[in-house]
Amino acid sequence: MPLLPLEPFVYPENLLTEDVLSTEADVRWWVLQTRPRAEKQIARRFLRRSVPFFLPLYQKQWRKSGRLFTSHMPLFPGYLFLHGDFQARLVALETNLVARTIPVDDQAQFRNDLARVHHLMTTGASLSPEERLVAGTRVEILRGPFVGLEGKVLRRGKKLKLFVEVQLLQRGVSVEIESWMVQRLDV
Repeated sequence: MPLLPLEPFVYPENLLTEDVLSTEADVRWWVLQTRPRAEKQIARRFLRRSVPFFLPLYQKQWRKSGRLFTSHMPLFPGYLFLHGDFQARLVALETNLVARTIPVDDQAQFRNDLARVHHLMTTGASLSPEERLVAGTRVEILRGPFVGLEGKVLRRGKKLKLFVEVQLLQRGVSVEIESWMVQRLDV
């Protein structure tokens, strides 16, 4: 049983599932670098004020004194993704929990990266945060719950993993896959 139940990690729920481009010129993605361990606190405040955001989470388990503990941790510690205009950015800065905002130059690429991470989260698969980008073969998933996703293949011991990156952060997420699920992409 989790220490805390899973809280909303995306608002609104269709933020990353629909290909709707905002008609407002000022609305864009912002990367918020948070103060240490403040990601969920900011997300709660955004939810209360109906500010669109995405906070990717994964389930972490550990044992202590023979008991199994579960928690929902940020996939990208220290980062939260805001979708809004300059006013929404000011709402974030007013929390005093944001260390800085990082501008996103390629809005379409960044949104696609976040949508792929969101897709992995919604499959219910066991995710692992990845700290560094590793050169690997680009593949497309042809079978299984991740059909249509593209990413890089990683090896962790005997396990094969699909790596989906958020290029701006130079970080990513991996999920365990089987070799029969993938097809090599010629780049």
